[in-house]
Formats: sequence, structure tokens, C-alpha cells
Amino acid sequence: MPLVADRCICLRTVEYSETSQVLLLLSREHGLLRVIAKGAHRTTRAGAGRFGGGIDLLEEGDAVFSDRPEKDLLTLTEWRLREGHLPLRRSLRGLYLGFHAAELVCSLFEERDPQPAVFDMLRITLAELATPRVEQAFVAFQLLVLREAGLLPQLQTCRSCGQPVASQGRVSFAPALGGVVCRTCEGAQAQRFVIDGRLLGAVRYMLTLLAGGLTSRLPSLSRAQSDPINRLLAEHVQYVIGRPLRTARFVL
Repeated sequence: MPLVADRCICLRTVEYSETSQVLLLLSREHGLLRVIAKGAHRTTRAGAGRFGGGIDLLEEGDAVFSDRPEKDLLTLTEWRLREGHLPLRRSLRGLYLGFHAAELVCSLFEERDPQPAVFDMLRITLAELATPRVEQAFVAFQLLVLREAGLLPQLQTCRSCGQPVASQGRVSFAPALGGVVCRTCEGAQAQRFVIDGRLLGAVRYMLTLLAGGLTSRLPSLSRAQSDPINRLLAEHVQYVIGRPLRTARFVL
């Protein structure tokens, strides 16, 4: 049975029997992988076993797993922890945002579809979530992931009539249309989310910076500013995937 090594981040864990775990890993070169870590919680007389007593959410490690394309569940044979994100685990806000980021990746991409850019963005963002840059880092991550998935909402022009939508006053976002709608067209949308146009302008500016790779110049955001933006993006994603995001209620 061929074995493959890759750097991975753990996005989901399910306990399986008393000693094993079923994991959803985001690997850098192989995409999302569902694996079973047999005996993950089993210990020996010398101490923890080959998986260190179990693998936690958001941990990053070097993994070795069986490569069998015909199998939905692969076998994890080795896991060497590289980053446990201990500073992140001391911040409840950052940790919840990390869980939300993991759910977004699980929801927007198919298994075995390599997404090295998403992997790199996630590992950088998880480190940033333990810093004062937490709010803008998470908004930027969502925008970048949506861009990679080809699902960025339309924030410049009305999705109904095509007219430019100014970043002034209140602006309506229609999840069913995947973007903003102007004052003239908003009445026709039964479900719409209203956001301050200045926040919409901030998101547009962030997208411009991200397109140019200027992440160090992202504007600082407070919770009062990031919460409405996060809610808008969550409404968009939930409409696209057709179900609620389970972690959304912990971060909005």
C-alpha cells in the first residue's frame, strides 16, 4: 500500500471507539482528506503513542497516510506535530474564529481537490488570530477563501440592474443574488442584509490590497466594524452551501 507524506492542518475530529479518531485534514498538496488515526489515544508504558495521545482541531503537522484513491477513508500512519497554536488557544475569540475558518474551508471545497493557496492562507491566519490583528486577519481570510473558491460576492454594482452602488448610507446585500442591490431594486428582495456603506467601502479597499498582495497594509478593524462584515459574508456562504454554518453563532 503506497504511503504519502504531506503537511496538514486538522479541521475536524470525530472520536471513533475508545482509542481512535476520524479526522478531516487539509493537506497542502492533496486537499481535504478524511483519515482514520487508529489507536490515536492509545498510550504505551513509555508514554503517548505515535499520535501523541490524540490530534486536536487546528493543529498542524507532518502526516503520512495511505494513498488509495478508491477509498473514502484513508489510514493515517504517522503524525508529527509542527504547530499546536498555543497562543491561539488562550484567546477565546481567536479560537472561535479559527473554528469558523476551518468550517468555511470544509464547506467550500471538495475532498481531494488540492488548494495549496488556501492551506498557506489558513496557517498564516491561525497565527494572526492570536494577535491584535485578529479582526482584519479573519475578514481578509474569508475574502481570500471566497476568491479561491470563485464565490466572491459582487460588492461594486447592483446585482439586479448593474448600476454602481455607492459606499454611503446604508447598503442592502441580497444573498439570493450574491451581491449588493441599489435602493431602486432592493424592495424586490424578500431576504436582504443591510450594512453601513462605509464598512462596505472598507471591504472593497481590503480586496484591492489583497489583490496586490499588500496584506501588511490592511486597515485595523474593531469588533463593531468586523461583526457586520462577518455577518454579511456568513449570510452569503450559507446561501451558497444551502445550510447554516454551525460555528457562525459563536463569532457573530
